[in-house]
Amino acid sequence: MKRIRAAVIHQKGDPFQIEDLMLEEPRADEVLVRVVATGMCHTDMVARDQLYDVPLPVVLGHEGSGVVEQVGERVKKVAVGDHVVLTYMWCGHCRPCLRGDLTYCENFYALNFGGAREDGSTSTYRANDAREPIHDHFFGQSSFGTFALVHERNVIKVPKTAPLELLGPLGCGIQTGAGAVINALKVSPGSSFAAFGGGAVGLSAVMAAYAVGATTIISVDVVPSRLALATELGATHTINSHEVDPVEAVHKITGGGADFTLESSGRPAVLRQAIDALAIRGTCGIVGAPALGTEASFDVNGVMTAGKRVIGIIEGDSKPDLFIPALVELYQQGKFPFDKLVKFYSFDQINQAAEDSEKGVTIKPIVRLQ
Repeated sequence: MKRIRAAVIHQKGDPFQIEDLMLEEPRADEVLVRVVATGMCHTDMVARDQLYDVPLPVVLGHEGSGVVEQVGERVKKVAVGDHVVLTYMWCGHCRPCLRGDLTYCENFYALNFGGAREDGSTSTYRANDAREPIHDHFFGQSSFGTFALVHERNVIKVPKTAPLELLGPLGCGIQTGAGAVINALKVSPGSSFAAFGGGAVGLSAVMAAYAVGATTIISVDVVPSRLALATELGATHTINSHEVDPVEAVHKITGGGADFTLESSGRPAVLRQAIDALAIRGTCGIVGAPALGTEASFDVNGVMTAGKRVIGIIEGDSKPDLFIPALVELYQQGKFPFDKLVKFYSFDQINQAAEDSEKGVTIKPIVRLQ
């Protein structure tokens, strides 16, 4: 086993506690990654606060980037020394996976929130008692630690010319927003798009809409600084929903409603606004993650008679081996400046990073592990 340092959540709502733990050697199909940095995502707080059922104690973290330290004997995708981004996990053998719908894997919840490998085993143990396991494999990685043990499937090689400590959020939050626009909604050149929510996901969606040629790009939020940043990132219009009715404002700006909207706040009332703001035959994508069991309402006739569509989107419908390197290339060409969302924190500042994220002080915290 390998001694590591990792941030552990022991009880619902607890702060992260940095502890010495032991990590197993990689199995034949696994990769040991020295984690350089990990993004802090809303979903980490969802798990910490048990809005989703994640077994405790657990090591969270699911936007890791790092360097391959060791590979199992059957691994062919990466080699020791490669720079990698860690992403979500899928099983590879269910019907959705076999038809290429990786983000809708039948085993997605178990593999990403179940606190263990697919066979139910863990790889992390208390440093003073190797018989006492700590739940791990959160999103197949548990990257709030100095090392992460991942499957070959969810480790993505990236160019060494890109800034590795910046890239982790491409594994979840950034690819969710960008992928929702590019892969799921398929926002088209000349179309109108409105992002309801100006966090990392919503602003990534704004950047992606600009990159694909949407000509009316609207950012809806309540924080003036985020709306100002949205303009810098490509939004043609911004709406402060504390000051005006966002539905009326979107209809006025677009002359009848947006072709595409995206709801990333996880609030049912905002989802209703995103649906009502659509044009005839418009499409609303849902990426916000409220507590399990949350319900929302909409005007059935308003959706039916206008031919609107409402779709759920997981991880931006991304095929990570293709999409993450594409986002890196867009960033290196200056077409996807997601570094403007980021603030770095040291490992011992992980609780400050979480607090700043929840308060909206920082859009996308990244915790340096090395």
